[in-house]
Amino acid sequence: MKLLRAVSDVVVVPAGVTAGIAVFDRETGQFTEQLNPDLRFRSASVVKLLIVLDYLWDRGPEYVVTAADKAQLDVMLRSSDDDAASHYWDQLGGGQIVDRMVQRLGLTHTAPPPATHPGFWGYVALTAADTVRIYRYLLDQAPAPVRDYVLGNLHHATRYGTDGFDQYFGIASVFDPHFAIKQGWSGFVGSSGFGSDRAKPKVNVVDLISEALHTTGTVGTGDRTIIAVYTLHPDGTAYGKAYSDITRLTRTLNVPGGVPAAGSWLMTSGSGVRVRAEPTTSGDILGSLPSGVEVLVTCQKKGQLIDAPPRSSEWWAYLPKYDGYVTNVYVGSGAPKLPGVPDCQ
Repeated sequence: MKLLRAVSDVVVVPAGVTAGIAVFDRETGQFTEQLNPDLRFRSASVVKLLIVLDYLWDRGPEYVVTAADKAQLDVMLRSSDDDAASHYWDQLGGGQIVDRMVQRLGLTHTAPPPATHPGFWGYVALTAADTVRIYRYLLDQAPAPVRDYVLGNLHHATRYGTDGFDQYFGIASVFDPHFAIKQGWSGFVGSSGFGSDRAKPKVNVVDLISEALHTTGTVGTGDRTIIAVYTLHPDGTAYGKAYSDITRLTRTLNVPGGVPAAGSWLMTSGSGVRVRAEPTTSGDILGSLPSGVEVLVTCQKKGQLIDAPPRSSEWWAYLPKYDGYVTNVYVGSGAPKLPGVPDCQ
């Protein structure tokens, strides 16, 4: 699907996907991309930015974070922990957090969750444009201890959330080496909170049904460019497909200062495919791939023969974003050796 955008001629959004996009270059003070920037989406975990800012707001001038709070806030920001978010949502007044931060940051389309669902912080309405405003506050107006604490955690986001979901889609998949992320995902089978709301409001300002996947953060030296990409996917979309779609979309954006990761993008097959430290099943397990996800491959290396009829290969693809190997049996078209991919040196 091709849609008009504000800066370039067109942006290509995967079929069936609804997107809201804003990319802001802090060096020039200009947006390089805008597509539906004021379209509201349910925030999923991106609202955790507002939660931590509200927690820190009145703690100046030292902005001391107790050891107990730091342990919870760190994992909430780095690994998108939902239990920590729920703790502070309740402690700080729920929807009042949103009301306060809207006034403090001048947000224009952000709203609390529906009155029928006050405890569902993931139902907060957010937009790409308001997300840029949040990051601009953090980077250019927040007291240094606040900026350093929040951005320091986002620069050290873990690959996997505490619910086990791989959160290195979008920004984290596309760019090297400088990025910070706060991602959001909601509605996918197996994700935290999936199926917990059995009485969704029939009328709401945001879509609460479609699978949601959002990538937000900064890219480039000195956090030069702010990126906010919100997406909704047809109900029932698998996580691997949504992961691939938002990453493809992010690859098309005009991001000043961003250095795209080098390599070839190839589709994978199989479920629970493991990434190994070495090209052998005896190598340490570094993680597993979302089913049917597109991955970046820089080279391939001969290793243990893997026979999984009808495919067989002794070659293993190196995935730089995981710093590990996956057997070619599950990468690309199924050829024993990947065409056009160099040997690892």
